[in-house]
Amino acid sequence: MPNIQEPKLISGNANLPLANAIARRMSMHRGVHTGLVDARVERFNDGEIFVEVFENVRGEDMFIIQPTSNPANDNLMELLIMCDALRRSSAARITAVIPYFGYARQDRRSKARTPISAKLVANMLVGAGIERVLTMDLHAAQIQGFFDIPVDNLYASPIFALDIRTQFAGKLDDLMIVSPDVGGVARARDLAKRLSAPLSIVDKRREKAGEVAEMTVIGDVTDKTCVIVDDMVDTAGTLCKAAEVLIENGAKEVHSYISHGVMSGPAVERVTKSVMKSLVITDSIQPTDPIKAASNIRIVPTAPVFAQAILNIWNGTSVSSLFEADTLSPIYDGMYAAE
Repeated sequence: MPNIQEPKLISGNANLPLANAIARRMSMHRGVHTGLVDARVERFNDGEIFVEVFENVRGEDMFIIQPTSNPANDNLMELLIMCDALRRSSAARITAVIPYFGYARQDRRSKARTPISAKLVANMLVGAGIERVLTMDLHAAQIQGFFDIPVDNLYASPIFALDIRTQFAGKLDDLMIVSPDVGGVARARDLAKRLSAPLSIVDKRREKAGEVAEMTVIGDVTDKTCVIVDDMVDTAGTLCKAAEVLIENGAKEVHSYISHGVMSGPAVERVTKSVMKSLVITDSIQPTDPIKAASNIRIVPTAPVFAQAILNIWNGTSVSSLFEADTLSPIYDGMYAAE
C-alpha cells in the first residue's frame, strides 16, 4: 500500500462554501496550504452526473466533503460517483465528510411496508468504496450501527455551548434548555449539563402524521429565557408552535439552537414572523439567500471543527477530544472566549 502523505480534500456541489472554509482552516491549523483537489462535477443534458478528477490522487488520503441535503438524491449520487472515481484512481483511503446526513429520519420501520432508507444509504456508501464517515449530529445515534466501517459523529452542542455563554453572558442564571419532544431529551440534556442549566420538555401529541394536536410543557419556564435545542428544523411549524406554547406558559423569551437548517417550504417566513427572538443554525447545509437575509436567523460556522476532525483522522489522533468546549475554544480562534 502506498504511503499516505497528505490529506486531500475534494468537494461536490452541495456546499462548496463550507468545503472552501474547511480547506482554509486546515491551512491555518497546519501552516501548510491546503486546497480542494481540482475536479469537475457536472451533469449531462439528461441529468446524469459526471465526475472528472484533474489531479493525481494515487496513494492519497482523500476526504470527500458533501452533505446530502436538498436535492438529496442528486447530492447523494454525486458523493457515490466521486467515491467511485477516486477508488478507480487508486486513492489509498476515502473518507466521506457528510456534515448533514440525508435520509437519517428514516432509521426504522415506523409502519408496515416502509423502508429503512438510512440503512440503504449506508450500504450504498460502503459499496461505493467509502472507508470512513465523518458527520455531525445524526438524527439517531444508532445509525452508526448501520455501517460496518468507522463512523465519527461530531456534536454541535459544544459549539452551541460556547456561543450561548457569549450571547447570554450575565443571563445564564435565567436560562432554561428545552427539548421540543421526548426523543430529543438526550441532546438537550447534554447541552444543559454543559451550561449547568435546568431542562424542560415540550411534549407533543399527534392525531395524524404532520399535524400536532396538543403541546404540553413539562417543567416551570416562568420568567425563564428558554433555549430550544434540536438536530434539525425542516418546515419550522412545530418549532414555532413550541415557542408560542413556552411564551404562553410564562417564558420571558425564546431562542432556538438547531444543528441542521433544512428550512424547506415556508420555514423562513414562519421563523421571521414567530415569537422566537433568534434561531441559530450551523452551515452544515448551505444557507439560502432568504436565510441569510432573515433578521432573527444566525449561522455559526462548523469549518473549524470539521477541519480539526479531518486532521485528527489523518494523523491518527482522537476525534472525541473535539466534544469538549475546552478543546473547541482555541480551535475557534478567539471567536468565543475560553472559560
